[in-house]
Amino acid sequence: MLRLLKVRGRSLHPDFQDGDYVLTAKTPFPSGKIKAGDVIVFRQPVHGFLIKRVSRVLDAGQAFEVRGTQVDSTDSRNFGPVPLSRVSGKVIWHIRQK
Repeated sequence: MLRLLKVRGRSLHPDFQDGDYVLTAKTPFPSGKIKAGDVIVFRQPVHGFLIKRVSRVLDAGQAFEVRGTQVDSTDSRNFGPVPLSRVSGKVIWHIRQK
């Protein structure tokens, strides 16, 4: 299943900017398993839906350590690894704003 989502915030700036769009694919991922360097969208119970870059794959692909590019990004440093069950999709296309 594919979803088009609008990026809100600056967590992955300058790679992804507020107002950009991303196309995400849900499991099974057409471009293969999630790996370090991939960008994923996931649901975090306290913060809602977030977009972050995977820094490490844990438990044979069942969990991921994620990071934003900003010093004050809310990411795995705050809430720990993201289980695969919370991953909404893997970014497969990035549409930059003008």
